[in-house]
Amino acid sequence: MSHCWSQSLAELRRLRVVVFLGLMGALSIALEVVGSISFGPFVKIGITELPNVAVDYLFGPAAGGIFAAVMDILKYLAHPDGPFFPGFTISAMAGALIFGFILYRKKVSLKRLIAAEILVKLIVNIGLNTLWLNILYHKAILVILPARIISNLLQLPVDTLVIFFVLKAIDRTIKPAMQER
Repeated sequence: MSHCWSQSLAELRRLRVVVFLGLMGALSIALEVVGSISFGPFVKIGITELPNVAVDYLFGPAAGGIFAAVMDILKYLAHPDGPFFPGFTISAMAGALIFGFILYRKKVSLKRLIAAEILVKLIVNIGLNTLWLNILYHKAILVILPARIISNLLQLPVDTLVIFFVLKAIDRTIKPAMQER
């Protein structure tokens, strides 16, 4: 595990990686504005996680966690949607760590991706984010939890398939260019 972490941190020393992170950051900000639909303050559905998962897959949990934290703050500054709350930055980092540890330097498989998606949806989306919403809006967890569970269950197969095909495309196009020395 520590070897994975140190390899991931080492990725950030390469100019090609930093430039790619900048491009993914710009895409992430654009998708935050046009790539999601909110159903009130408690449920949001969209494809805004694609740049983050690409970074987690290509560069690992350390690079992904740093990228996720920075992007969470920058996306808030670019498109504020309610008050800033640092708990969501922690959630973004937690999701990146999960995806990074499960996907980094491993072959893309539906099984591995389903495991990562289930963990992120349970721990981060349903667990942490529901807690943050409870703290932020003073709504009872049991009031907001059912809608959050349903939206995450509905998003699970869609997110899994979209991310699977995006990562397969990254394997064929971007990953070989990133590995060139």
